Order: sequence, then structure tokens, then C-alpha cells
Amino acid sequence: MLLLNRVALITGGAKGIGKGMALKFAEEGCSVAIADISVKDANETINEIEKIGREGLFVECNVTDSGQLSDMVKQVIEKFGKIDILVNNAGTLLHVADPNLKSIATIPENEWDKLLAINLKGTFLTSKAVVPFMKEKRYGKIINITSLGAVYPPAVAPHYNSAKAGVMGLTYDMACELGPFNITVNAIMPGLIRTSFYEPVLKTKTDEEKEEFFKERSKNIPLQRAGTAEDVACVALFLASELSAYVTAAILPVTGGLPFQPNF
Repeated sequence: MLLLNRVALITGGAKGIGKGMALKFAEEGCSVAIADISVKDANETINEIEKIGREGLFVECNVTDSGQLSDMVKQVIEKFGKIDILVNNAGTLLHVADPNLKSIATIPENEWDKLLAINLKGTFLTSKAVVPFMKEKRYGKIINITSLGAVYPPAVAPHYNSAKAGVMGLTYDMACELGPFNITVNAIMPGLIRTSFYEPVLKTKTDEEKEEFFKERSKNIPLQRAGTAEDVACVALFLASELSAYVTAAILPVTGGLPFQPNF
């Protein structure tokens, strides 16, 4: 098993990509703590982790609140004694489906602040709370989740895409600082991944319209399909394990081949 006796903390681990990573890590011998605001989904995921035979812990936590984060990390340390792996996965599209909240000319300031807080500040605050414990052990694997939108926006969403670009910059900076402490910091860049993440965009659509949504958006992907949570979880497993011992400051795309610009 690649993660035997390791402890992972995954923010936004209740569903979608986060859940996929939580279950994959558990299958590889890892105890998993989930920090999320989706109580029902998180408890269901913890139950699945325990059915695999691994220990799980759920702490309800808003990653934009440093006080809640500090208390959450203390609970994880109290239960498991350490945090070997941190996955900064919590993120949201919020109201990006609303055309009035997408244009740089019409986005309200409070919507900009919300998107930046959840998708970028949350990564900063969670890392800030966890890194001291990793430094003490002189070991850590930090995996940030950015987005293809940071470099190749599939749609206009300047607040979301800017936040995810910020995650890339933060990844590089943290990797430089934490390398001497034997802590690697990398990021996964998902493209079109078919999960509950798209609920804000698809909640009013029929099943047929949802299928068409993913079908249309897969046409320009070299692999001709949307990705799955499993696709992302397998890359996260690589970055969380000793298979990636000499990998840091890397941004790994899980995008089916995008961005792809043939020179012919």
C-alpha cells in the first residue's frame, strides 16, 4: 500500500473530487480527515472510509475562517497525532452560472471577495494552520487544487479563474520555502471533471441537457471525454506517496490534453 500509516487532511472532501481522493487514499492505507461544510455528504464519505477499514474524521469547517481552521487542525492532531498529507481542495463556483455575475464590468465586489476567499485565501489559511506541524515532523505532502481556467479559461469567470491562478503562484512560493523541511508542494490542474462541482451551472437543466453540456464541452478535448473524480484521485495518490519524492513545485494537468494548440 502506498500510503500505509499516513494521515491525510482533505478540505472539501465530502463529495466530488475531494471524495474521490479521500476514498483512494483510504484504499492505500491512509487515515483521512475531512474538513467541509456539507455535513450529510461528509458523514457519508467517512462511513465509506470506515467500511474500507481505515479511520476517518469529519470536522465541520469553513476554510475562510482562521479560527475554525485552527480548531479543526487541533482536532485532527489530537486524533491522529500528525498530518502527513494536506489536500487544499475546497472551492466553489458560487453564482458563476449567472451571466450578470461573470463579466468584469458587472461582478459585484462582494462576489469577487467570496470567490477569492474560498478558492485562494482558504488554501493560504489551511496551509498556514498545518505547516507548523509538518515542519516539526520534517515531512509533508501538500497538494493544491487549481484549475484549467487559470491558464485556459473555458468560460468567462474572472474571479474564479484569477483565484485559481493565485493558487498556482502560491504553490510555487510554498514549494521554495518548504523544500528544506522535506515538505513537497504541488498542484493538480483539473479540466472538465464530471462531478457535483457543476451543480450551480446545471441545477436547472434536464438530464438530457446535462449530457449535452458535457458532450459539447468534450469536443475540443484530445481524449474526447470529460474526466472523472477517479482520474484526479490517481494523480493525487502519486503526489501524496513516495512515488513523487523528488517532485515539488509541479503543476500537473488532469485535463484530457488541454490546453492543446496544434501547429498545423
